Amino acid sequence: MADIYELSIALNLREELSDEELAELRWHFGLGPKPESLRIVPAFPTVVEDDRGDPVMVDDPVPLLSQHGEAWKVGGALVAVLLRAEGARCGTWALTVRQEIHPDEFDRTGELLSWLATKADDRHRALGTVRLGWTRGCESDQFEPLVVRDGEVMWL
Repeated sequence: MADIYELSIALNLREELSDEELAELRWHFGLGPKPESLRIVPAFPTVVEDDRGDPVMVDDPVPLLSQHGEAWKVGGALVAVLLRAEGARCGTWALTVRQEIHPDEFDRTGELLSWLATKADDRHRALGTVRLGWTRGCESDQFEPLVVRDGEVMWL
């Protein structure tokens, strides 16, 4: 089983986003600076060693889908693009993401993806499920749907 997965998202967001939400999304996608406060994914608990070598919990925020450039394992390019849609879809946002992700990152990234699912355009919704995109193990040629059901990401 692969330890790195390709995560691909192609999504239109149907709702207006606040300035705070946009700032946080841009940070998560490597498109802007870290905002003063985080609300979409508010906590990043991480265990580190203190001066005596004892484990302590700290909050260590990191952008979740911010890789840009050549992919390390899955081939191709890693991107994250968030654009204001114009024309017939005025008032919405177009999002395309292609990233490499390790299963250790599924929970925290799932928080962001679950939030995005609440903002997804109706064409991504069917019977209580929101289709965000797909995943693929780095050594596989099989793509698996990436969906959110009842607020939870259904990983692989």
